[in-house]
Amino acid sequence: MEYLDFEMPIKELLDQLDKCQLIGKESDVDVSATCKKIDKKLEKAKKDIYKNLTPWQRVQLSRHPNRPYTLDYIKAICGDTFMELHGDRNVKDDKAMIGGLGKIGDQSFMFIGQQKGYNTKTRQYRNFGMANPEGYRKALRLMKMAEKFGIPVVTLLDTPGAYPGLEAEERGQGEAIARNILEMTRLKTPIITIVIGEGASGGAVGIGVGDRVYMMENTWYTVISPESCSSILWRSWEYKEQAAAALKLTGTDMKKLKLIDGIIEEPIGGAHTDRAGAFKAVEEQILSAFEELKDLNDTDLVMQRMDKYAAMGVYKE
Repeated sequence: MEYLDFEMPIKELLDQLDKCQLIGKESDVDVSATCKKIDKKLEKAKKDIYKNLTPWQRVQLSRHPNRPYTLDYIKAICGDTFMELHGDRNVKDDKAMIGGLGKIGDQSFMFIGQQKGYNTKTRQYRNFGMANPEGYRKALRLMKMAEKFGIPVVTLLDTPGAYPGLEAEERGQGEAIARNILEMTRLKTPIITIVIGEGASGGAVGIGVGDRVYMMENTWYTVISPESCSSILWRSWEYKEQAAAALKLTGTDMKKLKLIDGIIEEPIGGAHTDRAGAFKAVEEQILSAFEELKDLNDTDLVMQRMDKYAAMGVYKE
């Protein structure tokens, strides 16, 4: 297990607990009372740290190297029923954007999301979760397929942004994202969106227009990363913590601003500390949202979605 800077007190207590238990095993000394004291301190430390996280600390947790990614959620929720679909029928298959059909119980869903890698080789293969235009066009193709067959869509957001390379711009990155946003607003099938990690900029919004939008507790969703915001405003990355606070990027902030519909609680310590618990929470939220949407006819579904997004934001004349 890797630990972030603010998690070091927890690591120290865990090390103490391991040593205490080892002494008990290797000798006749009764250390049960000491172990219990350390265990109590550990539980208190976890509650104190994870219930009072700053926006920047939540950003760090969303990027934790052990955090589950899109395919982890899909495979845990759908099991062997998931069938990945490939290609945008134009350029190629973008490995940073994955999608396919899967079942939860007897209900089929079209799952779409950005996929990151676990090590250097797979990160390069997945382009660090940054999709090219063909990735967004593949996502749109799968959404249209879902609409044709009356299958609800589930999108899982986890990207540092759309790929900003020259070749992506030449193939129409901006147009591909804009087209997805337009088409998703009028897609005649339920769309459930969940931010499971990083939700950065248009790269996330390109598959993020949903009837129900949720954020996991230790994720973020905003127009720009804290580091990039800091570099623009202060000409330095040193102010990323202030930028994270100013961007109002946490689930709590987004819920107050009425930009999302709810927050999915994570196990104490983050999704990576109890993957099974995180998978279960996401599965339950998907099913709950689908129950709310499944009986709406196409016209009401699209109108409610359009009204939802039209009502966002404030302005003065």
